[in-house]
Amino acid sequence: MNDERVRGFPAFGATGARGKFATSWWGRAWVSAMEDTALDLRQLKAGRRYAAAGLVGPITVSPGRIAAVVDDVDGGPYRTELRLAELSEGDWTRFLDRVASRAGHLAALLDRDMPHDLVEAADDAGVHLLPVIGDLDPECDCPGWELPCKHAAALSFQASWLLDTDPFVLLLMRGLGEREIREELESRTAPREDFAAVAADRTPGELPDLAAFQPSGAPSIPAAPGVPAEAFALLTANASGQARALLAGEPWPGRRHDAVRLAAEFPAAAERLGEGANFRRAVAAWTFGGSAGLDVLEAPWSPPKAALAAARAALADVTEDEPVFNRNHCTAGETQLRLDRQGRWHPYRLEDGEWWPAGPPETDPGLLPG
Repeated sequence: MNDERVRGFPAFGATGARGKFATSWWGRAWVSAMEDTALDLRQLKAGRRYAAAGLVGPITVSPGRIAAVVDDVDGGPYRTELRLAELSEGDWTRFLDRVASRAGHLAALLDRDMPHDLVEAADDAGVHLLPVIGDLDPECDCPGWELPCKHAAALSFQASWLLDTDPFVLLLMRGLGEREIREELESRTAPREDFAAVAADRTPGELPDLAAFQPSGAPSIPAAPGVPAEAFALLTANASGQARALLAGEPWPGRRHDAVRLAAEFPAAAERLGEGANFRRAVAAWTFGGSAGLDVLEAPWSPPKAALAAARAALADVTEDEPVFNRNHCTAGETQLRLDRQGRWHPYRLEDGEWWPAGPPETDPGLLPG
């Protein structure tokens, strides 16, 4: 087996009051997949205690498998593992194509983040990254019959800590190592030499006057069965706008990005374009901040130190709480601000454990709602 596809992690040891398991949303999805399958809650509680007590030894991750030796206060040690089906070659191709098609997705993944939008895009392509009920298959040589037993539960809880800091652990279990993924993404994003050579020899002509392509009015299109006439007007206006943008050299941002924009610009069509809390949150981000608002929601980035220092000084004047920075996110008390690449702050509010856009961006954080 390729050595790049086997990773070892030292034992966590006793953590005491480390806090709850899984702080990232994808880590929580991992834990939920295990907890929702369990038939005996006592085994889960014992597994939490074993994980916090440091009874799980060094962890080894390889395609389709995560394994460790787990001690037991009543015996052991026991060889324990969790199995997860690997993605097929076709699944990997579709997933990597999706990642490479969006700069925000690519930057986030390489920075060890896994945005909701990336997982949703993969789901749309039929590639399911995160485990759900029944996907995790625990095995242990202990005499217990429960699935999972407390040893497998302990391993799963500690695995969530690994996933929190490095989503490549999940991708390795799905079949590919980090270096392989990076190489595949580089091959998809690198410019093609033959195309660059041809382009260098061409002298582009002038674009026609785009004003000549402006429609004098919306075309009159009758309604179709189940499709109101205004839907055709919306699609026509959108197609016209996209055509002008492409003629002007602006790249098409992608299907979901375009759906979010349309839902924000045409609220009456929002239900036809997408559903779910993540989509509504994306529409709210676009409504308040346009394309930059969506990027600041879904693609965290690391601002220069000088920008963070200036932000800290500015925020000190408008809040009594000590600002806590996590990349371009600043949390102070019940308020979170996110800095976009144009130097504007986007306000967020906490709802049901998720941060939601709360208003338009401002260059001066003091002008934002508290």
